[in-house]
Amino acid sequence: MRGDGETELAESTVDAETPLADATVGGEWWATGVVYQVYVRSFADSDGDGVGDLAGVRSRLGYLELLGVDALWLSPVYPSPGVDHGYDVSDPRDIDPLFGSLDDFDGLLADARRHGIRVIIDLVPNHTSDQHEWFRAAVSAAPGSPERSRYHFQSEPNNWQSVFGGPAWSRVAPEDEYYLHLFAPGQPDLNWAHPEVREDLEKTLRFWCDRGVDGVRIDVAHGLAKPEGLPDDRRQPGWTVVEDGTPDPRFDQDGVHEVHRLIRGVLDRYPGRMAVGEVIVRDDARWSAYVRPDELHLAFHFGLLNCPFAADEIRDTIDRTIAAAGSAPAVWTIANHDVPHPVTRYGSLERARAMALIALALPGTAYLYNGEELGLPDVDLPDSALQDPTWRLSGGTDRGRDGCRVPIPWEGEGPGYGFTTGTPWLPMPESYGALTAAEQLEDPDSTLSLYRRALELRKEHPAFRGAQIEWFGAPENCLAFRRVGTTLVCALNTGDRPVPLPPGDVLLTSADLTENGELPADTAAWLA
Repeated sequence: MRGDGETELAESTVDAETPLADATVGGEWWATGVVYQVYVRSFADSDGDGVGDLAGVRSRLGYLELLGVDALWLSPVYPSPGVDHGYDVSDPRDIDPLFGSLDDFDGLLADARRHGIRVIIDLVPNHTSDQHEWFRAAVSAAPGSPERSRYHFQSEPNNWQSVFGGPAWSRVAPEDEYYLHLFAPGQPDLNWAHPEVREDLEKTLRFWCDRGVDGVRIDVAHGLAKPEGLPDDRRQPGWTVVEDGTPDPRFDQDGVHEVHRLIRGVLDRYPGRMAVGEVIVRDDARWSAYVRPDELHLAFHFGLLNCPFAADEIRDTIDRTIAAAGSAPAVWTIANHDVPHPVTRYGSLERARAMALIALALPGTAYLYNGEELGLPDVDLPDSALQDPTWRLSGGTDRGRDGCRVPIPWEGEGPGYGFTTGTPWLPMPESYGALTAAEQLEDPDSTLSLYRRALELRKEHPAFRGAQIEWFGAPENCLAFRRVGTTLVCALNTGDRPVPLPPGDVLLTSADLTENGELPADTAAWLA
């Protein structure tokens, strides 16, 4: 970055020998940390091919340190045909040349440590690419062969549907068997009852832990088991649903917990490592099972991510998330690579900024998605630019997730805005010119400046030490809570008129207070 930020970045690095695990009591850095999700393809491109890469991430570590995050989570960078932009993995123990090499990865780890930042990688254990050596061997083998037993092959498909649209079964060839893929046809589901599948995951976990990664994010953590016999989905047409809440047979099978105990068993042999799961389970009691003491350290509840901008619903969601987490730290996020940016989802930048302060004020760990701190909206891309497999597999009825994956604008002008010297893999709009990181670093009122100040207070102010919250009475369409045992109070106004603030000294607000010191509509405040 240009300007004053460059000096500040250079002066704020830590000694490469500093043991990062000492950052929190007991080494449990993940219990209160702030993790920044890097969607690598869209973060920073070092070689001008229009696609972000590991060297690009390394070049922006100073920015992440200046922002104040504790760790970064890398989207998949393994060899992949790119059917689902890396979530179709052909080799889980290597780096795709599109992103660099294992040497580049090792260099990123070393540089991140010098900046005081940990690194989490994305594991994709539910499925492989159809170009994985196992699946190529399965296709070449006969029905009933050992090669096919690592996946789910059947002579006749059941009625399951793909998450991306269309049937969840594809035929290998005419007169041959069908194979199961809960996502794209290029992502065949693994059979987690097979011992070789489990052994291979252990090997992958050891490979990356030995290289020095600090944690893993488990993709589709609720999907790593299938019901015996793969019965039909009774929620589909042709079945009579006898009760509401008929379970989805594709996910959240009891056998999944054996896999997570396996993962935990490997990670426990590497002090300071953690696992966070993508757990999409709407029943809170069943969700809680994923964060039992011998399973995942953390799991995404996604309640806040899916909650509308309404005080009563936000309060209820916070209570549910904390209760479901139990003794595990709660995880808070309002953005990721699968949902519209907060500015678009909530309908305004003001609401997105307010919700950021809510998420960052809560006890537990917080996850940010790259570009969230710049207040980026989703981009309305032309049909010809869309690349998400959901667009094609839904027959053009679902535009997919590309709108929230447009590359990050760093500085300067289009078409690359400092992201690339070439043509970005997704087009970047002219409106990004006013939202670059360079511009926002110089503006004390920018969304980037808001996030920087919020993360600084969260890390350094003693009011953020409380592990529980208690609610205060608040006007209609408002909420206010305090971190128990501290002086921190967070207030939010989701109504349409200003309201009085709770007592206390104002630490930070998502927008200016009114002339008489009241909290405006669509605004949050921290007080102590």
